[in-house]
Amino acid sequence: MTQPNRRVISLHSQEYISICDNFTVTKDRLRHTYELCDAYDLTNSLIVISPHPCTVEDLTRYHSVDYIEFLRTASDTGSTPEQVEDDNFGLDYDCPVSQGLYEYCRLVAGASITGAKLLAKGSCNVAINWGGGWHHAFSDHASGFCYINDVVLSILTLRETFSRVLYVDLDLHHGDAVENAFWYTDKVVTLSFHKYEVGFYPGTGAVSDRGEGKGTFYAVNVPLISGIRDQQFVPLFRLVVERLLDRFRPSAVVCQCGADCLSEDPHLAFNLTPQGLSSCVRLLMDSGIPTLLLGGGGYHVTNTARCWAALTGCALQRPMAEDIPEHPLLCDYGPTYSLAVAQGYRPDENSKEYIDGLLTQITKNINKIQIES
Repeated sequence: MTQPNRRVISLHSQEYISICDNFTVTKDRLRHTYELCDAYDLTNSLIVISPHPCTVEDLTRYHSVDYIEFLRTASDTGSTPEQVEDDNFGLDYDCPVSQGLYEYCRLVAGASITGAKLLAKGSCNVAINWGGGWHHAFSDHASGFCYINDVVLSILTLRETFSRVLYVDLDLHHGDAVENAFWYTDKVVTLSFHKYEVGFYPGTGAVSDRGEGKGTFYAVNVPLISGIRDQQFVPLFRLVVERLLDRFRPSAVVCQCGADCLSEDPHLAFNLTPQGLSSCVRLLMDSGIPTLLLGGGGYHVTNTARCWAALTGCALQRPMAEDIPEHPLLCDYGPTYSLAVAQGYRPDENSKEYIDGLLTQITKNINKIQIES
């Protein structure tokens, strides 16, 4: 369904792209993404807004004061300070410290918060921050390459205007910290599609995890096994989301579009494609509900760029040729030079019986969601 005069805002600038690409695990993702958007002449149809750093007060709406102060101090020195109790707030191993980290965090959070504010003001129908989507950061510690949780901060911002927010997580990994933040509320539904197997990070997100207290049934998990393909994933997504839209009736949507679920990602887990993810995200945007699109995982640089450029085109309702146009980074897309990503050949371990069983449990839980008229 085409939405006439859909207004799409993109939160980015050359400085933002450079800073994000310097601090994320996968270098040059945003550069490739926006160069591809330029090549397809998408950027001229976007309302481009330069991100600005958020305030400390913005960060501490979710994150603890102690954690933010520790993060700032560690960023200033480029190393983790000595602590009496050896509490480094998760700033180690997969969340290393370097100078400038704190300003990077403020900038990414500021972009997602700005996108949420612009949606709330009615300035656009869709806002995009491909530099955001850091869904593993908890209130008091970093985790899984994530230092601040711009997702939670954007949802809190949307909740100032919108009564109910639906969060959809397409990343290969469970959106654990976002789910945790809204575990006890009936104002936010967290919906996560993810790989769920023994030993796979973060190890949460069973179908039986469904929230507590007022939030019971408002956490919806779709735990999948290795190898799932578009042919199973897209219909499953549609059935779950359509049921949620009907029962929960959200007034705003946040979608984390992690691209590590794609077939050629180094995780070698799912067999999904940008075409499949575009079908899913299109369903959300075609509902006409104000939507914030965020980035996330994705460790194959050019395939992540293909995916996020395709989703940008999807937001703009613009058809995109399969052959990637000439542009400065075209050689990086060989040997196919195609926007499409082929489905992988990993065995699909998600049997029909398993998917049907999941859907039965999930539908039963969603049907118990009650909202005030």
